[in-house]
Amino acid sequence: MTASTKTDDKKDWARLAGAEDREILPGWAREVAGPLFLMTATPIFIFVVYHTSYNFGGSLIETFKWIASNPAVLSPFSAESLWMSPLDAEAWKMLLGFMAFELFLMRAVPGKEFRATVTSTGHVPIYNANGVQCLFISCITFCILSYYGIIDPGLVYDKHGEVLAALNLFALLFCTMLTVKGRYFPSTKDSGSTGNAIIDFYWGTELYPRILGWDVKQFTNCRFGMMYWAIGPIAYAWKQYQDIGYVSDSMLVSLALQLIYVTKFFWWETGYFCSMDIQHDRAGYYICWGCLCWVPSIYTSQSFYLVKHPVILGRPLAIAMFLIGVLMIWINYDSDRQRYDFRRNTKAKIWGKPPVKIDATYTTTDGQQRLSPLLASGWWGISRHFHYVPEILAAFFWSLPALFENFMPYFYVFYLTLLLIDRANRDDARCASKYTKFWEKYCSLVPYKIVPLIY
Repeated sequence: MTASTKTDDKKDWARLAGAEDREILPGWAREVAGPLFLMTATPIFIFVVYHTSYNFGGSLIETFKWIASNPAVLSPFSAESLWMSPLDAEAWKMLLGFMAFELFLMRAVPGKEFRATVTSTGHVPIYNANGVQCLFISCITFCILSYYGIIDPGLVYDKHGEVLAALNLFALLFCTMLTVKGRYFPSTKDSGSTGNAIIDFYWGTELYPRILGWDVKQFTNCRFGMMYWAIGPIAYAWKQYQDIGYVSDSMLVSLALQLIYVTKFFWWETGYFCSMDIQHDRAGYYICWGCLCWVPSIYTSQSFYLVKHPVILGRPLAIAMFLIGVLMIWINYDSDRQRYDFRRNTKAKIWGKPPVKIDATYTTTDGQQRLSPLLASGWWGISRHFHYVPEILAAFFWSLPALFENFMPYFYVFYLTLLLIDRANRDDARCASKYTKFWEKYCSLVPYKIVPLIY
């Protein structure tokens, strides 16, 4: 089979003429320098985060002092390397068992068929929407196996460095395979090469890859990354109990909020199938390495930190943090639900009033003109990406139980803010290219990207 031809720009609205002018970074930085920097720095940084909480009391300053005094630790071949061994048998046993279990659940657990939004080539992705069931089965199974001593949940903490090393090796090989697959053996027409090896590997060559019937991004993003986000903090709380004989109220608040958020995610998983991560970001290093390595490292870092740094909040403060965090998660969910319901019924009232909308149209590569109404009222009348505000605040409130002794528990909040600002700009650029004059009209109705009156 011959290689796929260079990607037709008409298949990717984010690459149409004029889109680049709306991005924060120039094209060379986003497509070459940025990916090279991130692919070099992020595999190292996940171990920086690990060592900071595990060996340096949660102090990034102490970690960087250690690195500055002995730069050789950055080399994976140094005897004192910060890189952990990627060949630890126990780590691979845990990972492969977890992956196999989640792949089994994806197929075996009944769920409703969900058809996502049609792509620019006319492809309609189809999913088995069984995320909530799989989440409950995964968490209950983990707790039962831990309670009866069949598995040791403390190993998830003790072997975290080795697990990250094994994941890093697996993810890099997996992304290489996906790059080749997208060029030579694509699952759909939403694939192809840009002609730039760096872009192909980083951003991916295929939008909806499937392997033996399993949807790759549903597995990496949802059933591994997000499922680990639930299992990891449970294991860390268990480890704290093993070490000190109780689970601190700070750990309980952080754990509870994260579990509520992850449950919200799987409850809304069909909406996620229509999000930028799935519909517009191809399966490359950015998405797949991120979900396989970055999520287990960074997204669970607050709970990992709290294992050895328990904080006693007291009941009033713990309850206040929990309730405000729940409110932020609900607003984030309700804004996504509001847009999802609008797409199903564009005449349904929003906050008791008829919706303000723009009936935008666009043309697919097969020449068909399609209607895509844009909601400009309710949460979506406050700003074009208002749902990012409660998402960032929710992350802040499940980090806040660690209080302010170290910055480490708040790194995820800092990272998430940068990520969502970048995502808002990329989404604006894509929509401007896709909807043209309709998007300009929408922006006149909803002038702010994220924070009203500020940005």
